[in-house]
Amino acid sequence: MKNRYIESFEKEQVAGKNIPEFRSGDTIRVAVNIKEGEKTRIQNFEGVCIAIRGEGTGKTFIVRKIGANNVGVERIFPIYSDSIERIDVVRRGRVRRAKLFYLRELRGKAARIKELRRK
Repeated sequence: MKNRYIESFEKEQVAGKNIPEFRSGDTIRVAVNIKEGEKTRIQNFEGVCIAIRGEGTGKTFIVRKIGANNVGVERIFPIYSDSIERIDVVRRGRVRRAKLFYLRELRGKAARIKELRRK
């Protein structure tokens, strides 16, 4: 049970954001504001969403991509963060798990996720 002041504050934080519907297994592109000194720029981070956890303003998701030299890179993003410019769903994945931590051990073609086909 939360304090009503905290609930009203969280409602204001959530109200202004336009978050698309995505699940774990989806390939998403997250546009993040990067601040370097006085300048700001937008950097895309594209990868597979391997987990979503939390609720309300504390909700986070983990995105995993394969970087240079086949090194796996994971980033945890708060969904309602001010540094996230936008989230785009690149493709929908067909998975049977909510958390895809098993992808950390897989390499190459074994780490592929089937695409969800709409009828």
